[in-house]
Amino acid sequence: MSAVAQLKQTALADRLAVLESPAGGAWANEARADARARLEAMGLPAPRDEYWRFTRPASLNAPVPVPAAIFDHGCEAPVFGAVDRLTIVFVDGVFDPDQSDPLEMAGIEIERLADAAGKDIHWVRELYGKLEARGQAPVERPFAALNTAFAADGVVIRVTGPAEKPVNLVYRHENENSDAMLHHVVKLEAGADLTLLENGPAAARFNKVLEVEVADGAAFHHVRTQGRDHERQAVTHVFARLGAESIFKSFTLTVNGRLTRNECVVEMKGDNAVAHIAGAAMGDGSDDAFHHDDTVFVTHDAENCESRQVFKKVLRNGAVGAFQGKILVKPGAQKTDGYQKSQSLLLDDDSTFLAKPELEIYADDVACSHGSTSGAIDEEAMFYLRSRGVPELIATDLLVLAFLADAIAEIENPAIADDITGRLDAWLQRRRS
Repeated sequence: MSAVAQLKQTALADRLAVLESPAGGAWANEARADARARLEAMGLPAPRDEYWRFTRPASLNAPVPVPAAIFDHGCEAPVFGAVDRLTIVFVDGVFDPDQSDPLEMAGIEIERLADAAGKDIHWVRELYGKLEARGQAPVERPFAALNTAFAADGVVIRVTGPAEKPVNLVYRHENENSDAMLHHVVKLEAGADLTLLENGPAAARFNKVLEVEVADGAAFHHVRTQGRDHERQAVTHVFARLGAESIFKSFTLTVNGRLTRNECVVEMKGDNAVAHIAGAAMGDGSDDAFHHDDTVFVTHDAENCESRQVFKKVLRNGAVGAFQGKILVKPGAQKTDGYQKSQSLLLDDDSTFLAKPELEIYADDVACSHGSTSGAIDEEAMFYLRSRGVPELIATDLLVLAFLADAIAEIENPAIADDITGRLDAWLQRRRS
């Protein structure tokens, strides 16, 4: 065994020594055992792993998390508070029924993972861990397998028609030493429609997996904000499989946080499917270390499908941003339209943006492109605003919001998009003062 392989296995052994397998029925125990076998074959990530070369995994590998102070949100209005929604609350990774709405809504079935896992017959048995397992090739994702093997809570949602309102998963952090794992499974039947909202820091260290099956003609809209706690650490995964003429759209806003890695793996299996994945990140290293990593893998395995990746990062005071995005077009996936854009705005000379865009194409009738740029505030635009009496700090903020607009435009709901823009503006104003 090589030194790197030994390092990966040692880290895994130390991590497993402090974990306990959650209780469950036959199907859940089998799925978790399969995930553990995958994990033991991989080991935990090492710095030399190709898809971890931009992000050091040591703190995510550690047996216990680094304590994270509870962030005081003061008088801030709740994220998505103006949206009529069904709210499900988790506190440090544990479902809180007292703060949650009843798990009932027309066109949708919602259940706790802990309850579903105890039943011998349940629809989720056909999906739990299955998309995560498919997403392990050609790139290994050990923290996703760790989650499938050991996550004890989450929600499973089956959507049979248009959901009457969005479902909002709220993650609250109340213990400085919390180490949370949540696993959610969403299945949209043919023609169904759901908007899933997520917000909050969740825990001192957070590991989350979201598996989404989007059947023919169904639409899934996903918007999340990752809490502003300065010291939190998180690794999240979204695995999605799309049927014919289906729609998958996901947007993530990240501000603050010591370490965040968001992975998204989308498999387009039906003709004429659409997948848009977007993100906006704003990091200021003056409060604490800020490292943000978006890693995306989109596979086109059907004809006439469209995918978009749009990621923007605004970095200052030594903040670090990373983007790794790949579009894989399989043989026979003709008429593919794949587009990828990753950009950073560096507000000083101390911040860093690392990018690795990739295209791998095995079909000859496609339109695929990628672009990645990194730069400072446009001097001509700044001069234009300053010449019209706009103070420099306000002009900078206006240009930052304009830079992020492409990513925010991927949000379908205008009210939610406006709320996201307002919160970004408020974050900038706090930094200005």
